[in-house]
Amino acid sequence: MSKKENNKKNSGSAGQNRKKSIDFLEKNRKKDRIFETSSGLQYEIVKNASGDKPNELSIVTVHQRAMLLGGKILDDTYKENKPMEFNLSDVIDGYREGLMMMSRGSRYRFFVPPGLGWGKKGSGGRIGPYAVVIFDVALQEFY
Repeated sequence: MSKKENNKKNSGSAGQNRKKSIDFLEKNRKKDRIFETSSGLQYEIVKNASGDKPNELSIVTVHQRAMLLGGKILDDTYKENKPMEFNLSDVIDGYREGLMMMSRGSRYRFFVPPGLGWGKKGSGGRIGPYAVVIFDVALQEFY
């Protein structure tokens, strides 16, 4: 396959992903339990807790299940029963924004649009261009 044909094939895939993402987000925002921030992050509160919230410099410990629209699981700490710890400054914008809305003990589901995630480039072949990534997150701890 020539380089030009390969580029067309990739851009078609990006175009399909973009349309699927836009369609999904439009439908999703109409659901009763879905909220949307001014940036476009959509979220559902599975379990709410009160108290302090992390900031952009916090180190958090979470359980998470990350998946693509088609259901492909990217990561699942619930299944492994091994929470993960990371600095909020090291994650994509949509995930950081969502976690900063949560209090310790909360569980949310984030629907991260491409503009707040991996955008048109995707990530290492696991996340395609213009993909929506869904995170089911329980905030365990932060400091």
